[in-house]
Amino acid sequence: MPHTDNMPTAARAMAALMMAVLGWFASEMIRPLMPEATNFGVFNYVNVALGLIVGWRITGKNLGRGWSNGISAGLTGVACLVVLGLFVQSLNKMLGLALDGRFGGLMEGINGMFLVATEYGSILLDGPLIGFLVAGGLVIGVIGEWVSHRWS
Repeated sequence: MPHTDNMPTAARAMAALMMAVLGWFASEMIRPLMPEATNFGVFNYVNVALGLIVGWRITGKNLGRGWSNGISAGLTGVACLVVLGLFVQSLNKMLGLALDGRFGGLMEGINGMFLVATEYGSILLDGPLIGFLVAGGLVIGVIGEWVSHRWS
């Protein structure tokens, strides 16, 4: 049977689970960095879901091609998780502001979303958080590559 990019593999499952765990713990590290009155709601769960998707679709797809590619896949997955998380969380904030009537139209809402994403991105420029995410990406890449060699 020919190998396709859509086949479930143990490496994909492991990358998805590890990226979800990374998303949870990174979310917990972000909470103290945010303003005190922030209502987080399902913040952690959204980031876990994004971690599952990114781990399966981005990181897991690129595993099994060598150790350096595995490390690169882990770091790429973490970068995608951060960008996608910023997009989803800023979209959520923008929709809340739009429901409060703070925007006069669609373009103002989109501009507001980018302003919120910039604000959130500046909050993420925290040394321990960045170190945790980079180390997590390296670990995910190495373990995912090991799993791809072990169970393929």
